[in-house]
Amino acid sequence: MAREFGWLDVDDIAVALVERHAGADPLRVRFTELRKMVEALPGFAPDPDHPVNERILEEIQRLWIEELEDADRDED
Repeated sequence: MAREFGWLDVDDIAVALVERHAGADPLRVRFTELRKMVEALPGFAPDPDHPVNERILEEIQRLWIEELEDADRDED
């Protein structure tokens, strides 16, 4: 069983997005779409005390980009 995570687990979300959406360009994903992508991740369980906001989505996007760049460097 996968560990549950919520909106504040931005590092876990970024890693999961890289694994689940390998061909996606984070810079072309709108925040409304990003939210849906995160909510569809296995193990995602939002905490009602910590709802999502634009700042969280921006951080997820930033970390997703970093994860992709790290993966590219590892392949070289």
